[in-house]
Amino acid sequence: MLETIEARAERLGPLGPWVVAALLTVCTGSAPDHPSPSQPAARQELPGSLTLVGHEPLLDRGMNAGLAVWNGFAYVGSRTDGSKGHPHAGVLVVNIHDPAHAKVVGEIGPPDEGNPSETARELRVWPSAHLLLVLNFRCDPLIHDCDGGPMEPTIRFYDIRGKRAAMPVLVSTYHPLRQPHEFFLWQDPNDPGRALLFLSTPGNFGVDLLVTDISTAREGVFREVASWSTAFPAPGPNDDLHSLSVSPDGTRAYLAFLTAGFFILDTSDVSKGLPAPAIHLVTPLTNRVQWPGPGPHSAVKIPGRDVVLTTDEVYGGIGPDEGCPWGWVHLIDVSNESDPQVVSEYRVAPYNELVYCDEVSGQRNVGSSFSSHNPTVTKDLALVTWHSAGLQLFSTSDPARPTQLAAFVPEPLGSVATEDPALSSGPDRVVMWSYPIIQDGLIYVVDIRNGLYALEYHGPFEDEVASTGFLEGNSNLSDGS
Repeated sequence: MLETIEARAERLGPLGPWVVAALLTVCTGSAPDHPSPSQPAARQELPGSLTLVGHEPLLDRGMNAGLAVWNGFAYVGSRTDGSKGHPHAGVLVVNIHDPAHAKVVGEIGPPDEGNPSETARELRVWPSAHLLLVLNFRCDPLIHDCDGGPMEPTIRFYDIRGKRAAMPVLVSTYHPLRQPHEFFLWQDPNDPGRALLFLSTPGNFGVDLLVTDISTAREGVFREVASWSTAFPAPGPNDDLHSLSVSPDGTRAYLAFLTAGFFILDTSDVSKGLPAPAIHLVTPLTNRVQWPGPGPHSAVKIPGRDVVLTTDEVYGGIGPDEGCPWGWVHLIDVSNESDPQVVSEYRVAPYNELVYCDEVSGQRNVGSSFSSHNPTVTKDLALVTWHSAGLQLFSTSDPARPTQLAAFVPEPLGSVATEDPALSSGPDRVVMWSYPIIQDGLIYVVDIRNGLYALEYHGPFEDEVASTGFLEGNSNLSDGS
C-alpha cells in the first residue's frame, strides 16, 4: 500500500551526507504573538500590512484543503473523508461576490465527493473551459483521521458554467494509471482550448512525472502523453517528486523532489504537442540542489527573473529531522540552469531558529508545525502559507536578502468538528495551508482549521497585488507570469 508523502515526512530519519549549497544570507521574519510557551514576544513593526476583508469558517468543520477561485465563487476541498461521522467532508462552495460577507452556499457531496477513504486534496479551475478540477486520493488514517481503506485515485471535472458555478455538475472522471499527489495545470498560451496536467506521482517505481492532455475533458477523453523518471540511486529515504511548476510557455518544469533536491527539466516537446514527446534534464543530476532535511516541497519561478523559490514542509515529531525548527524558504539562482545555486533563505523568527528549539517540548513539537507550505509569487513579492505562523508576505526584490513586509495570523476558532491529528493537535490552532490566490487585488487563502480568508495588502510593491486580476502558484493561468 502506498504510504503518503505526509506520513513519510513525519518519520524521516538521518539523511546521510549532503552536498549543501553555500548560503550568502539568512533572513528571518517576525513572529506572531506568543512565540514560546514561556515568554511572549512583542510584534515587530513591519513596513506593510495584511488586513482582514472577510472570513468564512466553512461550517467549523476543520480539515480544509485545496482552494480554487473563479467568477465570484471559491471551492474548498477536504483533508479528511466521509467516514467517522465527519460533517461536510465534500467540496464546499463559497459565494465570494462580496468578500466581506463570504458564505457557504453549497457542497459537492456523496456520491461525487466526500466519500469514505478519499480526500479532496487539490483543486483548480480551468476558466476557458468552465471546469473545476478536484483530485481525490486515499487519505491516511493516522494523519487525516479517516477510514483509510483502498480507493482508486481520480480527478473529477465539474461544469461551473453560468448558474452551475454555485452548484457544480460532474461531467467526467479521469482515472490516472498512477496515483498523483499534486498537479500543475498548464493552459497553452497559444490555444486556450488545450491544457495539460503535470502530475507528480510519488511512490510509483519507474515514473515520477506524468503528463496528461485534458483538452477533451468534457467528452471524458484523457490522453497520458508523456512520463519521466530520474532513475538515479536514491540519496535519501524520501526520494519522490512532491510538486512542480511549469513555465508559462511550457518549456521548463521546476521540480521539488524532496531529498533528491531541486532541478529543472526541458518540457519543450510536450508543450509543442509533438508525437511521442521526450522530457530531458536541463540540470545534470550531479548539480541538483540539495540541503539537509526533507527537501523541497514546492518550487515556483519568480516571473521575469532567474530566481526560483522553494518551500520545505516539516511536520511535528520527535525524530532528528522532525519538529522544531521545522521548514522554510530557499531562493535559488537559475540563471545557469545547468548549475543552479541557493542564494538565500527566508525563515520566520524565532520558530525556524535552532536556539528556539531548546524551549520547545511536548505537544508543540509533536502536534504543531511552524513550517512553510505553499507559495504564490509576483515579480517582487512572495506570499507563503506558513502553517502556524500564518500567511507570510516578504520581498524578493533582492534575492540575496529577502525581507518580511507583512504577516497575517488569524484568531483561531473556539472549536472545530475535526482537529488535524498532525498539525493542530498541539497548542497551536492556526494551520495556513493552501496556495494563496490573488483575485481582483485581494488575497484568498485557506487555513486547515479555521476556514477561508480574504485579505488586502498595503505596503511596498502593493501594486503587484492590487493590479492583479488573477494569480496562483499552481497554474500558468495568471496576470503575473
